[in-house]
Amino acid sequence: MTNPLPHADVAVVGGGVIGLAVAWRARQRGLDVLLIDRGDLGAGASRAAAGMLAPVAEADAQERALLVHNLESARRWPAFAAELGDVTGVDVGYRACGSLLLARDRDEAEHVERERALRERMGLKVERLLGSEARRREPALAPSLRLALALPDDHAVEPIRVTAALIEACVRAGVHVRAGTDVSDLATLPAERVVIATGAWAGESRRMPVRPVKGQALRLRDPSGPGLCDRVLRWGPPTPGYLVPRGDGRYYLGATMEERGFDTAVTALGVYELLRDAGEVIPGLLELEIEEALAGLRPGTPDNAPIVGTDPADERIVWATGHFRNGILLCPLTAELVADELTGGRPDHALRPERFAAEGAPA
Repeated sequence: MTNPLPHADVAVVGGGVIGLAVAWRARQRGLDVLLIDRGDLGAGASRAAAGMLAPVAEADAQERALLVHNLESARRWPAFAAELGDVTGVDVGYRACGSLLLARDRDEAEHVERERALRERMGLKVERLLGSEARRREPALAPSLRLALALPDDHAVEPIRVTAALIEACVRAGVHVRAGTDVSDLATLPAERVVIATGAWAGESRRMPVRPVKGQALRLRDPSGPGLCDRVLRWGPPTPGYLVPRGDGRYYLGATMEERGFDTAVTALGVYELLRDAGEVIPGLLELEIEEALAGLRPGTPDNAPIVGTDPADERIVWATGHFRNGILLCPLTAELVADELTGGRPDHALRPERFAAEGAPA
C-alpha cells in the first residue's frame, strides 16, 4: 500500500531545477510544500542541460522581454550559487570563465558583428578579436578561425551538481519530496495551490502551448586532464554549437535542435553533426573520449519565453515552465517570481501566461 500524499499549502509538480528551486524558495517563505515527480528528481532536461549562463546568446535580439529576464537572472547567479553552497555544502560548479563567440567564415563573421553591436547597445562587456588573438587566448582553436567576440560575463555551472544541491536544500528545508509519483489529475492533489513545473510535458496536463524540442549532446573527457580550452566556446549559425569546459578535463558538447516530439533517441547523424562542426573549430576535441551520448527535451513555447504566473482561468494553478534553452539560467529568477506569487504577490512581468490567452492560444 502506498503512502498517501500529505496535505500542503503548495504542491510543485516537476522535479527538475525549476521545480526544485521553486519548492525551496516557497518553503523558505514559510509555506508547507509538497514536491512531486513521476520519475527521478532531475532526470529530465536538467540532467541533459549544458549549464551555460549566457543571457544574450540564448535569446534572439527581437525577444526583448526574454533578454531582460535572462540578464536579471544572470546577475542573481553568483549569490544563488553561493547560497546553495552555504546551505548544502555542495559545489554547483559555478565558473566565471567567460565565453568566445567564434566565426569560421564570412557568414558567421557577419553574425559575430551583429552580436557585438547588440551587446554594445545594451551596455554589456564585449571585445572584438581577430582570429590570431582568439587563438592566443585559446591555443587549441583552429588556424582558419576568422573572428571572435570575447564575452567576459558569460559563465557556466554544472547542472547535475545544481540539481544535487537543490535536492539537498529542499530536504533540509523540510519539503515533502515524492519522487516516482505520477499525478494524472491535478484536482486530486492535496494542496491549496499547484505549481506546474513539468517542462516539456506541461502541455499534456493542461492546455498551455508547450512542446518538446529535442537536443542531442555529448559528454567528453580528456584523460590527460584540463587544458583543451578554459572558456565556453560557441559557433554558428546556421548550425550553432558550443563546448562547455568543466575545468577538470570534462567537456559538454551540444546541442542539436530537433522537432521530434517526445523522442529521446541518440542518433548517428546527431552525433556526427556535433563532432563535425566542433572539429572545425577546435580540432583537438576529436581526440577526447566520449563519456556519454545523451538527448533531452527542452520545453518550447511559441515565443521562446517561459510561462511564469497564475493561470488566468484557474487561480489554483501557477505555471513555471516553457524555459526552452534557458532553464538553468532562469532558475533563480523564476523561483523568486513564483514564490512571490504564492505568498500573495502578483509580480508584473512579461512572462505571465495571459499573453497566450490574450492571443487566443489555448489556456
